[in-house]
Amino acid sequence: MIREKIKRRWPSEDDGYEENGENEDKLSDLPDDILLHVLSFLNTKHVVQTCVLSTRWKYLWKHIPTLTLHSSSFSTMKHFARFLSKILTLRDSSTTLHTLDLVHHGEIESRLLKNVLNYVSSHNTHLKELGINVRADTCLILSCVSSCRALTSLKLSMYPKSCYNFSETLFPNSLNLPDLTSLDLTNFVFCGGQNGCAAPFLAFNKLNSLVIHKCTVKHAKILRISSETLVNLSMHNNKFNIGIIELSTPNLHTFTFSGIPSQIIRGSGLSSVKLVSIDALMYSNDRIPPMVLLSWLLEFANLKSFIVSSTTLQVLSLFPNLLKVKHLSLRNLKSMEIKLHPHLLGLSDVLEEAMLKKAAAKSRKEATKLRKAFNAGLKPPFIPDGIVDFLLQNSPSAKVDITTSAF
Repeated sequence: MIREKIKRRWPSEDDGYEENGENEDKLSDLPDDILLHVLSFLNTKHVVQTCVLSTRWKYLWKHIPTLTLHSSSFSTMKHFARFLSKILTLRDSSTTLHTLDLVHHGEIESRLLKNVLNYVSSHNTHLKELGINVRADTCLILSCVSSCRALTSLKLSMYPKSCYNFSETLFPNSLNLPDLTSLDLTNFVFCGGQNGCAAPFLAFNKLNSLVIHKCTVKHAKILRISSETLVNLSMHNNKFNIGIIELSTPNLHTFTFSGIPSQIIRGSGLSSVKLVSIDALMYSNDRIPPMVLLSWLLEFANLKSFIVSSTTLQVLSLFPNLLKVKHLSLRNLKSMEIKLHPHLLGLSDVLEEAMLKKAAAKSRKEATKLRKAFNAGLKPPFIPDGIVDFLLQNSPSAKVDITTSAF
C-alpha cells in the first residue's frame, strides 16, 4: 500500500458526537458505497492519505472509480511517477474506472504515459470521463481515446514534447464517440476539406458543451460548428487564420469568448443565445479596434444576460463615433455584469491617445491639461464614459453589476 506522510491532529474529546457518554465514529459506520462516493471528489493522492486514518478504510482507495492524478500535488516529478506507477499496479483490477484525469507539467516519460494509456484501454468499457493534459507525442493518446467508445466527457490539452518542437496536433475527423456530451480541446489544429470549410464536430450527435482553447484552422476559410444539441460554446485565445465562424446551433444558449475577435460570426445559432460573456483584447501595436466586435454584439438579438470585461468596453470605445450609433439590438437584456480587469499596457496607451485626440478637438488648453495629468500618473477610466448607456439604449432598465477581479 502507498503511504504519504501527512500532518493531522488527533481527535480531541470534543470532536464527534457524544451519546451515553461515549464518542461515536459515525463516518466509519457509513456504507462503503457512500465512503467511495465521498472519496471520489478528492484527488487520488489525498484519497490514499485519507485511507491511512482508519483501519477499516485501509484498502478503500483500491476501489475508487475515479483517478485524479495531478503532478502539481507532488514535490518532484520522480515522486509523482512512483506514485502513479504504484496506483496503476495496486488498484483493484476488477473495479470499474469511471473517470481519469491526468495532468503532468513538463514532459512526461514515454514509459509512464504508455502505462497510463494501457490502463485506460484495459478499463475503457465503462469509462465516462477522460482528461489528459501532457507534453508528449500525441499519436498514442488519440489512439487510446478512439477506443473509449463510452465516453461522455473528453478534455484534451496537447503540447509537443519540446518547446523547440513546432509539430501540430491534428484533430481527427474520424473520432467516433457516440455518447460524447462535453468536449474541451486545447492546442489542436482543425483541417478543412475541398470545400474550404473545417467542420470537425459533425460526428458528435449528443454534444452539449464545447470548449476550444488555443486552437488553429488550416486549409479552410470557414470554421463550421454544426450541432442540434449544443447548448454551451466557449472559445478562448484561438489563433484562427480564417474569416468566418459559422454556427448551425439552433439550441445554443451560452456563448463565451476571450481573446482578439477577428472573425465574422454568422448562422442560425445566434438568435437562440441568451447569455454572452466576452473578454475582448486587441494587439498592443494596433491603433484600430477589431471591427467585428460591434457586429457580434448586434447579432445577439435575444440576449438576456451579458457579462463583459472592462477591457472589452475599452476596445469598443475606440470605434469612431460609436456613441452616435442608434442600434436595434439588445432589446431583451435583463442584466449586465462588468468585470473590472487591470489596465493592459498597450491598450492603455491607445486609450490615452484617443482621449487626447478628443480633448484636442475641443481646445488645445484641455488637451495640454489632460496630457499633464497622464504624465502625472492618471490612467484612462476602466469603464469609458457613455459606453454603458450606448449598450443599454434599448434596455435602460437592465440591472448593472460591477465586479472587481484581483489586481
